[in-house]
Amino acid sequence: MAINPKKHEMPAQDPIVRAGNFKEVALGYTAEIAIEEAKRCLNCKNKPCVNGCPVNINIPDFITKIKEGDFEGAYQIIAKDSSLPAVCGRVCPQESQCESKCTLGIKFEPVGIGRLERFVADWHNENSCDVPLTAEANGKKVAIVGSGPAGLTCAGDLAKKGYSVTVFEALHTAGGVLVYGIPEFRLPKDIVKKEVEGLKAIGVDVQTNVVIGKTLTVDELFDMGYEAVFIGSGAGLPKFMRIKGESLKGVYSANEFLTRINLMKAYKPDATTPIQRGKRVAVVGGGNVAMDAARCAKRLGADVTIVYRRTEEELPARREEVEHAKEEGIKFMLLTNPLEIAGDENGWVSGMRCQKMELGEPDASGRRRPVAIEGAFADIDVDCVIMALGTSPNPLIKDTTKGLDTASWGGITVEEETGKTSKEGVYAGGDAVTGAATVILAMGAGKTAAKAIDEYLQNK
Repeated sequence: MAINPKKHEMPAQDPIVRAGNFKEVALGYTAEIAIEEAKRCLNCKNKPCVNGCPVNINIPDFITKIKEGDFEGAYQIIAKDSSLPAVCGRVCPQESQCESKCTLGIKFEPVGIGRLERFVADWHNENSCDVPLTAEANGKKVAIVGSGPAGLTCAGDLAKKGYSVTVFEALHTAGGVLVYGIPEFRLPKDIVKKEVEGLKAIGVDVQTNVVIGKTLTVDELFDMGYEAVFIGSGAGLPKFMRIKGESLKGVYSANEFLTRINLMKAYKPDATTPIQRGKRVAVVGGGNVAMDAARCAKRLGADVTIVYRRTEEELPARREEVEHAKEEGIKFMLLTNPLEIAGDENGWVSGMRCQKMELGEPDASGRRRPVAIEGAFADIDVDCVIMALGTSPNPLIKDTTKGLDTASWGGITVEEETGKTSKEGVYAGGDAVTGAATVILAMGAGKTAAKAIDEYLQNK
């Protein structure tokens, strides 16, 4: 049978329509499309795609189940290794991970692994009524700091081994970056809620509005009877350029802007959380967070320009996100770097002056370094500026935990193979260790730490 050289297209909202709403852009495969896409899999014996997955899902086996029409069987295979399949199927960069290793991709487009994972997870959530089994309790307690992808994954893996697991979340809703950072149109919050409820069903206790380092310290958790602690508190401290005008009204960090929209629902007409609905918005940065902020601002009615100091080739955002942004009418001002933000007499943003750039020799990251073109400037007429320049870990836990080593930039220092920190019984992973990264890498770190915590407590 001849193999279709291209993966099946993902049905999606029309760009003009979706640019005016916060409904999910990608509509998902039908059962028929999923089966046809699954048939493209070569079912390689050496399973290279599995090596490309940070949580090592048995990809060929779950795809085989889809071919057979056994969608629940496919879900159960994924669920053995992933606590958040509906999330991963939507936001993981499969193109640089599992799909990049797909043998079919050598000659043709790789199998749409992420799209198939999403289909299977959605099918399960819509059709399965099974009550998940809880493991026999082993009498040991573990505390998880943060309910983002690293914390939830660690919690799920430990609960399946019989540990009494409590997740402490600083905000009022569990999910971490999944609920405050990623927009509704990419990851509906009902999906995150279902994944969290699934973990609660197997015994995970989730405590919200608890700020570790303030409400309780890590040391106090041990005093409460927890025998191990996993820190998955993320990287929520935003970075700025430290240029003139950043303190003006109308300048946001992407973190604040997205939190107001995603977690506090500021985009809804009846929302009590205020947010500026700028008419001309500049988003500074080129990563996925920049794309999310730009696309949110567009949906609030703004004319949006992404300002990035390198070329499109160097944009760190996923290709899919860049293409979606373009389709929705977002403009890109490349090889441009902000110098100063101007304000009016009332302290509001009224414009931004930028330096034009060119690419020089590669820097430490391997990308060509942007170099200023002398005397070349560009002025942008804007009334709102969103800085999407990355984040670092909040120092609260570091400053209140005795014996916890951290790097100079704030990340917690760990053994890479285990997630073990310098403090006895404390493990860490995700953005709190690496700085801002992907959901699936954080999940991988959570799995690694769960395995190490289990070994530590069994041998204690």
